[in-house]
Amino acid sequence: MKCPVCGYTESKVIDSRPTEEGVSIRRRRECLSCQNRFTTYEVIETLPLLVVKKDKTRELFDKSKLCNGIINACHKTSITMQQIETIASDIESELQNSLTREIPSGQIGVLVMEKLKKIDEVAYVRFASVYREFKDLDTFMRELEKIRSGKSDL
Repeated sequence: MKCPVCGYTESKVIDSRPTEEGVSIRRRRECLSCQNRFTTYEVIETLPLLVVKKDKTRELFDKSKLCNGIINACHKTSITMQQIETIASDIESELQNSLTREIPSGQIGVLVMEKLKKIDEVAYVRFASVYREFKDLDTFMRELEKIRSGKSDL
């Protein structure tokens, strides 16, 4: 780290602690040449994720858009906003940790359905009906029967 006073490139870390938000680390440093003390911040660098839509267009991953889709599926259920945010954060983390920078929208839909199915079957069916584009009552009923029999395929 370059000293802001003398430009020397060697320094030692005196103190290190996370910021209040927890998204970066604040470090107090001391220049080994002039003993000037200065503060630096270290943040995690994330690469942008692109979502590949059904029509093959690409757009940046938007966590708030994911949350809104889950919120719509969870309307009038017992699922809390905290649970919704946790689902969205878990999915975002999974996608960031994958080696792929372009994620098919279908993969995101499957991840949401897996998580919703574990906590609320009504929210799961609501989300699946939009995600899988149920065209008629028969398709909807077949999905309900799969849930009843425990054989739902995501």
